[in-house]
Amino acid sequence: MAAESAPAVPSRPVGVSPGRAIGPVVHMASTVDEPAGGRALGSNVRAAEVTRLRAAAARVAGELETRAAATRGEARVILEATALLARDPALLDAAAESIVDDGTSAPRAVWDAAAAVAETLAALGGRSAERVSDVRDVRDRLIAALAGYVLGGVPQRAEPFVLVAHDLAPADTATLDPATVVALVTEEGGPTSHTAIIARSLGIPAVVAATGALGIPEGTFVLVDGSTGEVRPDPDAATVAAVVAEAAAARPVPLAAPGSTRDGHPVALLANIGDPRGAEAAATAGAEGVGLFRSEFLFLDRADAPGRTEQVEAYRAVFAAFPGRKVVVRTLDAGADKPLPFLAAGAEDNPALGVRGLRTARRRPEILDEQLAAIAEAAAAEQAVIQVMAPMVATLDEARDVVARCRAAGLPSAGVMIETPAAALRADDLMGAVDFVSIGTNDLTQYTMAADRMIGELADLNDPWQPAVLQLVADVGRAGAATGTPVGVCGEAAADPLLAVVYVGLGVGSLSMTPRAMPVVAEALRSLTRADCVRIAKVALAAPTAAEARAAAASALGPASLG
Repeated sequence: MAAESAPAVPSRPVGVSPGRAIGPVVHMASTVDEPAGGRALGSNVRAAEVTRLRAAAARVAGELETRAAATRGEARVILEATALLARDPALLDAAAESIVDDGTSAPRAVWDAAAAVAETLAALGGRSAERVSDVRDVRDRLIAALAGYVLGGVPQRAEPFVLVAHDLAPADTATLDPATVVALVTEEGGPTSHTAIIARSLGIPAVVAATGALGIPEGTFVLVDGSTGEVRPDPDAATVAAVVAEAAAARPVPLAAPGSTRDGHPVALLANIGDPRGAEAAATAGAEGVGLFRSEFLFLDRADAPGRTEQVEAYRAVFAAFPGRKVVVRTLDAGADKPLPFLAAGAEDNPALGVRGLRTARRRPEILDEQLAAIAEAAAAEQAVIQVMAPMVATLDEARDVVARCRAAGLPSAGVMIETPAAALRADDLMGAVDFVSIGTNDLTQYTMAADRMIGELADLNDPWQPAVLQLVADVGRAGAATGTPVGVCGEAAADPLLAVVYVGLGVGSLSMTPRAMPVVAEALRSLTRADCVRIAKVALAAPTAAEARAAAASALGPASLG
């Protein structure tokens, strides 16, 4: 039992990457201090100061590109995006203008320019807010480079430890070593932040929105449960022994057989990927296919939409990794909350509810049609079984329209994502028009709970165990059973083995997740029958709160193991 002086457990933390780990707390070093304003530079040195700024930016970008080249998958994509931000004219030109016009020092100019960019992104909300931490990270790296030193980054220790931070820059998260960082706890962040995504891809248990976590002194041993969100200082000996045993039994090996329950009910275990490198990693991990291929990587950080030839080559690289297996391509998911110059139509007061996803085709239908044509051409040249789905569909008319466009492009299997309460509530109507549906739990949760998923303070609301969200998943599952329409889940919630069991019990037939989570989910399903899954789902669905739903499901699981 912990002493009375033990630090308080953080309030309202949310688990975002499953697994349990125990280790001593190590704090992440703080970010750089805000530079002082100081006296204006003389006009005769301002040009040299601009040169110094651009040289520092080139060094920072180069360092990030080097780190990106040494990684793969989601980590590489995020590092490359951060490197691009270090060269972003919107940031550097604004800083240079302040130096030339006002005589501001380069560090102060960078600080102010970054603040303006971050404020703009935060005001956009939704996915644009994800870039705020990237901007601040690049800001700190630039200021450090200008001062002639390198940021400390993730602490290095000889023994494994639990990393505790206020927040963690994507570029730092991407280089975490699971051999030494056994768990991650941050005071900020949400279930869909870059920190959460990379932690899941690395298999590191992680908890976010853990207010007060930095109040736990360094060296304190803590239990971190990335499934429940528990952060417990000074765990008892029995708990320590149980966690050590779990780690020894863990078997992160490629899938050897298709996913199924103990009695042979098939459950396809698919991968979420974002580029050709991710496809290769997923195929190596034994994924049965791809349940979510995010096609945005081709469209981001450019002034014009990619041409057909470029798209075909990129899609073929992904499809080639899965001959004879399913690859579900999500059409471009962008818009006011993930701005692209060739889709821009001015600021929106509430971009998360604005023109995004499929809705961008209202303004630029030719971009969607060109993408569908490129997908069809790539599919004809490879052996993968291609399906296409559209994001942010809310009505039957939208579903019919996108299916018609897919058919016109020569794509025989077209579906929609269930991300809005409207789509979930009228799923039976939508299923009459489509070949399959896939539940995007990230957006479905944020829209159902009316809580921006990028606000750490609301992370407890953005919990896929919320009863209202489970009820909508159940409604979609029933509609799928009634109409014979395949229902999948492609949100990262599928990586939680207990929640995966519940989803199967609610009628979900395929689960798409980070490849590293597939073996644990497969083992959980193989330990249960289809009837067990239904029984566990029923008790979870009957619970009145998210915490009680998880607890009820875990209790109903009984002695079965989740690996």
